[in-house]
Amino acid sequence: MKKAYISDCEGPISKNDNAFELTARYVPDGEHFYTVISRYDDVLAEVFKRPGYKAGDTLKLILPFLRAYGVTDRKMQVFSAKTLVLIPKVKEALWFIRSMAEAFIVSTSYEHYIRALCRVIEFPFENAYCTRVEIDKYTLKEWERNRLRELAAEIAKMPIIEIPTGAKTIDDFPEPHRKAIQRLDEIFWKEIAAMEIGKIFSEVNPVGGREKAEAVRQIAEKVGLSLSDVVYVGDSITDVEAFRTVRREGGLTISFNGNEYAVKEVEITVMADKALVTAVLMEVFCKEGKEGVIKLAEAWGINTLKGLDINQQLKNLFWETYGASLPTVEIVKEANLDRLIKESTNFRKSVRGEAIGRLG
Repeated sequence: MKKAYISDCEGPISKNDNAFELTARYVPDGEHFYTVISRYDDVLAEVFKRPGYKAGDTLKLILPFLRAYGVTDRKMQVFSAKTLVLIPKVKEALWFIRSMAEAFIVSTSYEHYIRALCRVIEFPFENAYCTRVEIDKYTLKEWERNRLRELAAEIAKMPIIEIPTGAKTIDDFPEPHRKAIQRLDEIFWKEIAAMEIGKIFSEVNPVGGREKAEAVRQIAEKVGLSLSDVVYVGDSITDVEAFRTVRREGGLTISFNGNEYAVKEVEITVMADKALVTAVLMEVFCKEGKEGVIKLAEAWGINTLKGLDINQQLKNLFWETYGASLPTVEIVKEANLDRLIKESTNFRKSVRGEAIGRLG
């Protein structure tokens, strides 16, 4: 039976957060600026569940500011190619996966970055879903450019919003964070939306949240598979809807160095500094289905893996890659959820860096 492997990009395939890095490069105090907006994104998508807004829309919110600081399509292309950092052994992992199953990338990342990545890992771009934007077509009046730069400086001075446990409304936030949310609402949905460049908010549709879930459904239909024949691998808030869609239909969901949003939604969590483990899990899925992967995860260990009936070339490379320092593969249960969230979040930061690791 044919199967499909669908993976997020940043996290399971690469160490980058391209939009974060791009913003840090071109916007003053860009790391803090981006983190404030990313956390605001988490609030709108997961806490307020604001109609018409989805996880990952950060990538359209930052575009007017990137344009105000002179970012062009060419600069995005060159920057993406120069800064690309892969998870070790991911090229080999995808080679094995593509030899046994249909493989796709579904990413919130900009097209400029995904094209650069596909060239390096020799992956067909036509099998990648990503955020399309031609930033060059958006022009700025001088007053808009100046005002956007003033707003960027203001946002860069805001506190990073912390989401209280169980928060559902703005009243659940402490006053400084409540004020930040209210001010960001004014900046994005009143002031920038009224500018000429504000049309970018309606014209650019980041592939996150429900768009990832829709991409997964389109892929399954395209290759003639049920979602029960799909493995979906992700690591963040933008993967939540895809996780829920695949899991609801009986497919397998895997968090690869995921944050709390990812770990809460999956059946298996993986913590690994190299990607080859995903190929092993996929081969078992192809041969024995979801039940086989669950059984493997339950008995995960050196002896189990040595007795595993998989491609010998893959098996040899697996042991050369990991040796006795096996990656963590564990079934997510209510009893271990809090521990796995903490461990996976910390491991994520160790692999991708503190600044990227703490993003939603």
